[in-house]
Amino acid sequence: MPIDVVCGMKVKESTPFKSNYNGKTYYFCNEHCKIEFDKNPLKYVR
Repeated sequence: MPIDVVCGMKVKESTPFKSNYNGKTYYFCNEHCKIEFDKNPLKYVR
C-alpha cells in the first residue's frame, strides 16, 4: 500500500489523487496533500 509522502498516511492505489514526478507515481489521501506536493515535489522526494 503506497504512503502519502506529504502526511505519511497509507493510501489505496485507487485514490483519485495522484501525481507523476520523475517517472514515478505518488499517491495522496486528499486533494490538499496532492496540491502541496505539486507546489514543491523536491521537498517530499528527498
